[in-house]
Amino acid sequence: MTSDWGNGALFSGSDSLAVHAGRDDLTALGVHAPPLDLSSTNPLPGVDCGGQSYEAMATGGRPTEGGNVYARLWNPTVARFESALAALEHTDEAVAFASGMAAVTAAVLAAQLRHREQHGARAGHVVAVRPLYGGTDHLLASGLLGVDTTFCDPFGVAAALRPETCLVVVETPANPTLELVDIAAVVEAAQGRPVLVDNTFATPVLQNPVDHGAALVLHSATKYLGGHGDAVGGVVAGDEAWAGALRRVRAVTGGILHPMAAYLLHRGLPTLPVRVRSQQASAEKMSAWLSAHPAVRHVYFPGTPEGDPAGLVGRQMRGPGAMLAIQLAGGFARATQVAERVRLFTHAVSLGGVDSLIQHPAALTHRPVAPEARPGADILRLSIGLEDVADLQADLAQALG
Repeated sequence: MTSDWGNGALFSGSDSLAVHAGRDDLTALGVHAPPLDLSSTNPLPGVDCGGQSYEAMATGGRPTEGGNVYARLWNPTVARFESALAALEHTDEAVAFASGMAAVTAAVLAAQLRHREQHGARAGHVVAVRPLYGGTDHLLASGLLGVDTTFCDPFGVAAALRPETCLVVVETPANPTLELVDIAAVVEAAQGRPVLVDNTFATPVLQNPVDHGAALVLHSATKYLGGHGDAVGGVVAGDEAWAGALRRVRAVTGGILHPMAAYLLHRGLPTLPVRVRSQQASAEKMSAWLSAHPAVRHVYFPGTPEGDPAGLVGRQMRGPGAMLAIQLAGGFARATQVAERVRLFTHAVSLGGVDSLIQHPAALTHRPVAPEARPGADILRLSIGLEDVADLQADLAQALG
């Protein structure tokens, strides 16, 4: 993807995009760092033009000559982050939300809206490929958004479709056991239904789902995009039509990302490639070390032949990522003991930050998931950070010992 960010330089490398995307107006503004706009409301140049701008944004459009009007509808700091993420994900646009779950919710509601407008019929069905993040699984299973959900494995998508199916939801690598899903195969099985891919674990550094036919790309921006554990947000990337539907949902539900969070998330993007590659290299070493540890029954990691039976790393992904999970001998009691004994790892939910985290998915993030789809009680999930690998190994050694 080639972009011109207003400085006369053309570039296509993802590292360059990570540094410069969303910053193309800074020279004209006379600043080097993106400004932070915390305005909750904006002066109106006139009643009529202000009203026209309000109507444009409330129905999914962009500001007109009437200005930004109100922060629930538009914020320039948020818009810069959205522009940057869209460039990294090879999409026309992106729409940012107050959390990853707000982003998932908006995507489902936008899919229902588009299905109704295109087919003149109510959309009341979603196909979801398990495993998924526990919050997404719980939301879809609850029926809270007015949709019925059929859960299946990647090979059951075609059989699960209905006339009223408005969206197919996939996560790859999947949370928490890192299963990989062939995006192109799911897109084919979806038979024209839009496919949303949760790309949180891979990040745009390692995977671009739209290049394999996906319509929407979802991120919990809280994780790798921000990378420092100090901002919560979500974002969905797609084409112009999808962005309009998503902004329409966001405007009426009030789920826009706070500008301070947008500022921090945008600040995290320039270091995203170097962070992901460094963390991935450490995860590969940790996977090999854990595989040889007598207390570990199995390591879930896409960088091993067992973790990538279809050969998607190198074909769909540019690397295995920095997340892994381990199955321990000794069951739930042993897993609990290890999680509570670590000293360098932080025992906490979330992932993708500069520091390494460890958590028990079945007891925490996947607790609301149906028992048949819940990960095993003997499984721990590890997010590998930027610490020295030897120190991480020493910490797990004492916790496992």
